[in-house]
Amino acid sequence: MDTQIKKQPAKRTRKTEGLNISPFLWFDTQAEEAANFYTQIFNDSKIESITYYGAEGAAASGMEEGSVMTVAFTLEGQDFTALNGGREFDLSPAISFFVNCDDEQELNTLWTKFSEKATTIMDLKKYSFSDKYGSLKDPFGITWQFTIGTAMQKITPYLIFTGKEYGKAEEAMNFYISLFDQSGIIHIERYGPSEEEFEGTVRQARFSINEQEFMAADSNTGQEFTFTPALSFVVKCETQEEIDYFWNNLTLGADEKAQQCGWLKDRYGVSWQIVPRALEEMLSDPDIAKSERVMRAM
Repeated sequence: MDTQIKKQPAKRTRKTEGLNISPFLWFDTQAEEAANFYTQIFNDSKIESITYYGAEGAAASGMEEGSVMTVAFTLEGQDFTALNGGREFDLSPAISFFVNCDDEQELNTLWTKFSEKATTIMDLKKYSFSDKYGSLKDPFGITWQFTIGTAMQKITPYLIFTGKEYGKAEEAMNFYISLFDQSGIIHIERYGPSEEEFEGTVRQARFSINEQEFMAADSNTGQEFTFTPALSFVVKCETQEEIDYFWNNLTLGADEKAQQCGWLKDRYGVSWQIVPRALEEMLSDPDIAKSERVMRAM
């Protein structure tokens, strides 16, 4: 491949307009099943493309040649990708998806469709913080939260900073928005004195990265999970300059052992993939020999 990831001193210039940042879900072998499940529940949703393991990919991953490798799909017009990567990583509630419903009817409908095969975490009902809210874990291990509200998009990634990352939510948000254009803190609510969390830590926050909304919170109460590479964020770049910029900055202060093939884990434990926008198209090329060369290079 012409586009490569190179370790160079970080550049502070930014050219991020038009960037796409999308969730990437790592499954054992259920990628296509999960994508079909989600696209049947949400509106404006469909399977976009499916790639299959060739000889190179199968040899590198231990997966069966000819089996499904990735499924690209959209939910409510938002991009997602699911991968069959084996049992190397487990999904964690540290990153969930917060669904903002237009009204109670939509909320009830989505909840009913999900809950048929899901495990309820918090019942759908009124709470002190919401007139109606519920959360559950779907049959594939993804955690979802539902309420009535508005946001920049229907489905918003929600990051919980716990364990050794507890108290770093605000620092992480400021770090991310410093790297991307058209980004900023939308709302932040902190814990006060005499509450169950340390005063000043983030109860809940909303922030944008390149005009895409994220949510974050600190939690130190009975949480035994952390971020894992099973749910990462893909940054699709147009140029080598963009790839170098995001790779070099997101890896600052991070564990170099957790960096390979375009994947990295940042200083807070959140996983990212910095890839050329054309990679998915090249991997799904009908010319098997060509797609195998791309896989070998990656």
